Amino acid sequence: MILAAGLGERMRPLTEHTPKPLLEAGGRPLIEWQIERLRAAGFGELVINHAHLGEQIETRLGDGRRLGVAIAWSPEGTPLETAGGIAKAAHLLGPAPFLVTNGDVYCEYDYARLVPVLAAMAADPGRLAHLVLVDNPAHHPGGDFTLADGRVAAPPTHAVGRLTFSGIGCYRPELFAGIVPGERAKLAPLLLAAMAAGRVTGEHYAGRWEDVGTPARLAALDEELHDRIAA
Repeated sequence: MILAAGLGERMRPLTEHTPKPLLEAGGRPLIEWQIERLRAAGFGELVINHAHLGEQIETRLGDGRRLGVAIAWSPEGTPLETAGGIAKAAHLLGPAPFLVTNGDVYCEYDYARLVPVLAAMAADPGRLAHLVLVDNPAHHPGGDFTLADGRVAAPPTHAVGRLTFSGIGCYRPELFAGIVPGERAKLAPLLLAAMAAGRVTGEHYAGRWEDVGTPARLAALDEELHDRIAA
């Protein structure tokens, strides 16, 4: 599932008329970079949610055939937050563990690394989530969680060694079982409860990842990608 229902408030005025996943870097929308990497890793069936200006995303991507994938759409109207959006799309995602990523970031993570993770989670009901953590960016120096012996935890805010959650995660459907479809719900409380029970694994990705949270960061990424293409 690709999450594409955010309002993109920090990207204004760019997102007043264009949804953030369709903002371009290197000559193509952010979400298309993500779809390309998912397809290359073997993820050919995608679910995408949307809200703010979401019809533009549907019009641009259609059924996904142009990009070599099949897309099922989960329109929200009003954004339901991350967990709420996933719960609303549960009927499209099915009963097996599934991968979730963001449609408004840029990263070069190899999603094929999560294929065996999903298989392991399917065989282990006690494992509710697996998170990909990255080095803390300059605008988020405190990080989110710690990673030790493959387990993710949420220590006190003063703890050292914290990493930032990239937004890339694998989840068992049971994690969202308490959410009524159509209800707004955040992901963090669900993850924190699962971490406290020792049911969240994780990994550290040290490669290229950019949350593209401001127009200035988008412009810098655009220049970087165009320079690569020209090289």
